[in-house]
Amino acid sequence: MARKNLPPSARQRRLGTELRRLREQADLSVTKAAALLGFSQPQVSSIETGRFAVSADRVRAMARSYTCTDEALIEALAEMTGGRTRGWWEEYRDMLPPDALDLAELEHHATAMRTASVIHLPGLLQTRAHAHAVISDVVPSLAPPEVEHRVSYRIKRQAVLYGESPTPLTAIIHEAALRMGFGGPAVARAQLETLLDMSEREHITILVIPFGAGTFPSSGQGIHYMTDTVPNLGTVQLDTDHGSAFLDTQPQLVKYRTVLDRMEGGSLKSAESRDLIRRVAADL
Repeated sequence: MARKNLPPSARQRRLGTELRRLREQADLSVTKAAALLGFSQPQVSSIETGRFAVSADRVRAMARSYTCTDEALIEALAEMTGGRTRGWWEEYRDMLPPDALDLAELEHHATAMRTASVIHLPGLLQTRAHAHAVISDVVPSLAPPEVEHRVSYRIKRQAVLYGESPTPLTAIIHEAALRMGFGGPAVARAQLETLLDMSEREHITILVIPFGAGTFPSSGQGIHYMTDTVPNLGTVQLDTDHGSAFLDTQPQLVKYRTVLDRMEGGSLKSAESRDLIRRVAADL
């Protein structure tokens, strides 16, 4: 039986937010926009909060009525229509927090990704054993079935890195994350070997910030930046102890692009990063 009254996903909310921004840039109130479009005021409000599905043609009509002339942006917004994507993550709806499903959907639609980690390795590059060791130690503790659900979800997210058109990924990892040894020497060694294997793939770049590199921005949190077909439609996900935070305003996107650029600037090049990973693995 189909589910009813699902809350809007982050992607649906983002579409509504972008349409609201276009309306405001055109200096139109909700009342004026509704009259211009032939909608009711509640319809416009529901579209802008992501609670009302809207067709691609209607999005195009709205954007042009708001005097938007950026065709690339209009088409990118049109591609975001159609309601919630019915992807593999829907099977976890009653098992995981909503932001986990939002993250998987955003990754599914991303055209490129950049991620940065200091203590934990990026989830998209974790082995099952490493993920199990990390997730088993969260607070509050999870029951064994919950641990297995979260581990399987994390591994399935990695599908975006495989297939005929894998999503390009740049991962910036601090040396501290390489040396944490989660799960014990055997698990840690296998995880580092997986990093090396993944770094040899053409669409994956792994850069390591070595000890001694000095200070760098946002050293206390993980950053995951997902690029859309139009750069201004990107989304930043920050990992926190209380869940994911999604950021998408232009100042926020500019800030985190700058942060990631600076972190890359303080990292070793790809070949040097692989050499360091091999040395850490040999020490285990």
